[in-house]
Amino acid sequence: MGSGNPIWRRQWRAFRRNRRGFWSLGLFLVLFVVSLGAEFVANDRPIMVQYQGDLYFPVFKTYPETTFGGLFETEANYRDPYVAELIEDDGWMLWPPIRYSHDTINYELTVPAPAPPSAENWLGTDDQGRDVLARLIYGFRLSVLFGLILTVTSSLIGIVVGAVQGYYGGWLDLGGQRFVEIWSSMPILYLIIVISSFVVPGFWVLLAIMLLFSWMTLVDLVRAEFLRCRNLEYVRAAQAMGVRTPVILFRHMLPNAMVATLTYLPFVLNASVILLTSLDFIGFGLPPVLAARSTPPIRIFQRNIGPNSGSRFTIVAALTAGAGLLWWQAGDAKLAGFVAGGALALMAVLALIAWLGVRLLAPLRRTG
Repeated sequence: MGSGNPIWRRQWRAFRRNRRGFWSLGLFLVLFVVSLGAEFVANDRPIMVQYQGDLYFPVFKTYPETTFGGLFETEANYRDPYVAELIEDDGWMLWPPIRYSHDTINYELTVPAPAPPSAENWLGTDDQGRDVLARLIYGFRLSVLFGLILTVTSSLIGIVVGAVQGYYGGWLDLGGQRFVEIWSSMPILYLIIVISSFVVPGFWVLLAIMLLFSWMTLVDLVRAEFLRCRNLEYVRAAQAMGVRTPVILFRHMLPNAMVATLTYLPFVLNASVILLTSLDFIGFGLPPVLAARSTPPIRIFQRNIGPNSGSRFTIVAALTAGAGLLWWQAGDAKLAGFVAGGALALMAVLALIAWLGVRLLAPLRRTG
């Protein structure tokens, strides 16, 4: 931020002065970046193997057991004591901090599953013996990526539609508003359920289906801003000078509508994650292979910590970062600080509830 637009530099300095919003955004970004490299944090494969002087990278490539002196041509199971002994006799393995992937089952539990937190499973296991923390990391990545892609694409479509309606007005605006009203009055959840029953809802298919109904959030807001700005002097001056319409729309008028637009983006992200959660709960979300990594790890936390714990964290983190953006654009330190502090407090309470749920409820479920 050392160079560039002085307005952006001033806003960046103002944002950094809001410590709660700034650190909340930093925490969210750190967690997101860590989740992007989930295979290096939680995996049942080593990051690197040194065997007989050669280096192997199982996190990137699948090796047969015979590569390390085994008997079978099948994929090497590095958690198998036999394979681990073969490698360690003539080399070494570099493991991630968590030696479990999202679908790895711990067959060496000393208590019935779901197991409470331990040195081996930091947040315990689910009812099938899978590591909860590993599933949270993979689920957080998938949920945030899904929400961000849906938020960006739906916002771009909504901004373009609202800008065109507000700038041209007339019959185009009237017809566009009637279409938006009719389209937004449809029962979105039921339509998604019907479509999902005909089409296997993979990641991109489900994203496309939800995009059909998510682009209307910002249309009215952007349309109102462009209706207000289209008669201002600088717009009329640009028109008189022969500036092309796209340049007027997106270079001169759009920045004036960005304050209100950015304010809504965290809520669009939250709505995307909540809708994905709702579909997962009723069985019309991602297929089992992806749902095992999605947030919420539904079947896990219904029995282990509580439903939708991953989604709650994603939503709270997005709201907390959004509070900093509110102050960055509007300069209201008191309001944004209050919202950011409240969101951080809520995040701490959720973490405490999750920990207590694991410690206190798991023994009751085992005895029941």
